Amino acid sequence: MPKRYTITTPIYYVNSVPHIGTALTTLASDVTARYQKMRGRDVFFLTGTDENGLKVKEAAEKAGKEPMAFVDEISGKFREIWPGLFIEYDDFIRTTEERHVRVAQEFFRILQANGHIYTGTYEGWYDVSSETFYKESDLVDGKSPDGNEVRWVQEDNYFFRMSTFAEPLLAHIEANPNFILPESRRNEVVSFIKQGLRDVCISRQNQGWGIPVPGDERQVIYVWFDALINYVTASGWPAEGWEDRWPAEVQWMGKDILTRFHATLWPSMLLGVGLPLPESLVGHAWMLIGGEKISKSKGNVVAPLELAAELSQRSGCAPDVAVDAVRYYMAAAMPFETDTVFTHEDFDKRYNSDLANDLGNALNRSLAMSHKFVGGMIPDGEAEPEAVGAIRAAMLDYEEAMEQFRVDRAIDAAFGLVRFLNKYIDTRAPWALAKAQDPALPAVLRSMLLCLRSAEGLVRSTLPRTADAIAAQLGLPGLTRWDEIGSEGSLPAGTALQQPQPIFPRLDLTKQPKVEKEKKVEKQPEKTAAPAEAAKAPVAEIGIDEFLKVQLRVGRVLEAEPVEGSDKLLKLQVVIDEERRQIVAGIRKAYSAEDLIGRQVIVCVNLKPAKLRGVESQGMLLAAVDADGGAILLQPEREAPEGALVR
Repeated sequence: MPKRYTITTPIYYVNSVPHIGTALTTLASDVTARYQKMRGRDVFFLTGTDENGLKVKEAAEKAGKEPMAFVDEISGKFREIWPGLFIEYDDFIRTTEERHVRVAQEFFRILQANGHIYTGTYEGWYDVSSETFYKESDLVDGKSPDGNEVRWVQEDNYFFRMSTFAEPLLAHIEANPNFILPESRRNEVVSFIKQGLRDVCISRQNQGWGIPVPGDERQVIYVWFDALINYVTASGWPAEGWEDRWPAEVQWMGKDILTRFHATLWPSMLLGVGLPLPESLVGHAWMLIGGEKISKSKGNVVAPLELAAELSQRSGCAPDVAVDAVRYYMAAAMPFETDTVFTHEDFDKRYNSDLANDLGNALNRSLAMSHKFVGGMIPDGEAEPEAVGAIRAAMLDYEEAMEQFRVDRAIDAAFGLVRFLNKYIDTRAPWALAKAQDPALPAVLRSMLLCLRSAEGLVRSTLPRTADAIAAQLGLPGLTRWDEIGSEGSLPAGTALQQPQPIFPRLDLTKQPKVEKEKKVEKQPEKTAAPAEAAKAPVAEIGIDEFLKVQLRVGRVLEAEPVEGSDKLLKLQVVIDEERRQIVAGIRKAYSAEDLIGRQVIVCVNLKPAKLRGVESQGMLLAAVDADGGAILLQPEREAPEGALVR
């Protein structure tokens, strides 16, 4: 039986609840786990909380609580928030659990028996906030490199002979290029090791909280030393069968805990005990707010579930879909080598452009045209080679990205297929094929639906609820196997399609406080009339405030048919901002119903509804008037997002 594919997050300090920065690492691990499951691997996904250490004890005292009651409460919040973000871990470990206490002490004993631990006196600086020892030369303006206050410590402690593992570590890194990712951080680790690894103090005086040093109750094991051991605790080591879960294929973490701990101390500890090293240590960059690392003490925390709840309220999307949108943003903006900056403006723009516009339009257009032209059923036949090639290319790009744990590039590959689909629809123009009764129409529509079905599979690891919603509208179960993506068998002919339903309603980004609108109005340049216009009879002028009352937006015609009893009117179904509207237009002499399906139009959206020949019209199309008084419909010069503001 093959070994399980093991993925770990760092275990998180219980001094505060998760924020979007914490969630970033966990989300990357979850996407990796879901993808590997689709590839058919038996995954073991581990996360948990780090509950020992002086920092935790002091945080509990500050909160007026006993340490165990304090860690129970905070750890419980992690286990509430992760499922809320659809994180599907297999094990949640706590370093206060008896299983971990036993393993940490056994690990300590073996290192001691192997001659890698000795006693000595530690004298130096200690950063309680990061639970890290520093030399005098490490300090910056009297503080730790992270800007935290430090304390002078002088104690008789136990030390780990990490200095003896420098050469074996360098040899392993050179022989295994993917051991530390990305490359820039691998270089940092190599430089750190070549400067000379120091022996590490691995115990502190017992102040009533922590794992006692075996055989010496006066000391507790240094929190970072015991915390790293959690990964093998969860494997079941040293009991039989631990090899099924260790070594890990990938250990995800933020860059701040890579060099000093996971890439040097941790592998040295494993070598000292005789355990295999993990395959890959991935130290991603930070997501910043206002140019600073996210921190509760700095007051710049963004809570992921609160962000999702706000989005659901503002946009009208379902709560589960809003969580997917937060997952999408974190994955797409995933800072791998360099830091990225979170802003609410960027979050809103990505929601509109990538989710509402690209993915939403691809879904709505594909289903609407299938209902119009092939009776709402998946047509038989084979997809066109161009579409099949695009699906295969997207899959290969996704696979290549995930081999290097580039979650950002993987989701971009998935949305590359979505963008291809929208362009393919414009190029192949099914409405024109229908008008010409072109026999290629079924193959084109099948190609569109196969791209949509494949996109559902490609986004599933990141957007699980959205993928389910797409599959439901296709009338099919969700794609859960990677090798099914793009296959003709994944799209059974004759399946009844559901009517398109908006998944991501657009956010209105034009809404601003009244004062801001007025400031913008003052900056509007005055328009100078052309000579020919000046020679004409004067036209009644209006102010910019009156003009701004008229709301013009881009829409797309999904359906069109003549109004019974009229030779001038057409009844159109137009999608605007993911909303479907019925519009009656007197353009039948200039356009047939087939001419209009799939076409983008400009719509006045705040005109009062009116009835024409007994049919309600919920807007008005904009058109120029030709020399004979006929209509020339206005449309964007190039493809625009449905619902885009016209001004």
